Amino acid sequence: MTEDRPIRIARGKRVTIADLAREAGVSVATVDRVLNVRLPVREETAQRVHAAAHAIGYHAAGLIKQRLQQHLPHYKLGFILRKPAHDFYQDFARKIEESVSMAKSFHGLPIIEFAQSHLPRDLLPLLKD
Repeated sequence: MTEDRPIRIARGKRVTIADLAREAGVSVATVDRVLNVRLPVREETAQRVHAAAHAIGYHAAGLIKQRLQQHLPHYKLGFILRKPAHDFYQDFARKIEESVSMAKSFHGLPIIEFAQSHLPRDLLPLLKD
């Protein structure tokens, strides 16, 4: 399997729920419960179904991911970094954004501000709800 092109189970044919169940090592009923957000399905099992859907090019892989994430808590995460002109802090800000977007246990919105100094008069305006 490559990251760019998912592997298809049958050439020229659309991947079926049965193909997805076989790839994930679960029953067709379990795949149905994941697709339709019916309980009970363990988080680990649902993640395995999503990974298999992506791996074999199942047409609803994006929908599965969306449904897995819909019940996750939402957080705003605030960061105040120094020295906005320095590459280190710019790279650090990008890594924060990447890490938050890859989180699997919550939806996060990183709010990154840059302070000119560590003095309270410079930090206070950056502190928001």
